[in-house]
Amino acid sequence: MTELVYVHDLPAGRQAQNRMHYLYAIKSRKRNYIYVGITSNLARRFNQHNSGKNRTTRPYRPFDILHIEKFQDRISARAREKWFKSGEGREVLKSL
Repeated sequence: MTELVYVHDLPAGRQAQNRMHYLYAIKSRKRNYIYVGITSNLARRFNQHNSGKNRTTRPYRPFDILHIEKFQDRISARAREKWFKSGEGREVLKSL
C-alpha cells in the first residue's frame, strides 16, 4: 500500500517538485537593471522584489515584468535561466 505524503510535510526544497516553474525577467523602472530568476509562484516572487524583501534587487525598485516563460520542471527552467544570464541571453533581454 502506498503512503500519502502531503506537500507541506516535505522539506522546503522538495515541495515544488510537481509544480510549474517560471523563468522571469524584471526590469527596474528607475535604473538600467534587469534581473532574471526562476520561481514556482510568480506573483509571490514579484511582490517580494517590489516590496524590498530581496537584498539583491532592493536598490532597483520598483520593477515591471519584462519576460515570462513556463516550464514543467525546475531543471528546464534553470537551464533557460543560465542562458538568459549569459552574454547572448542578456542581449535578447535588452532588445525586448
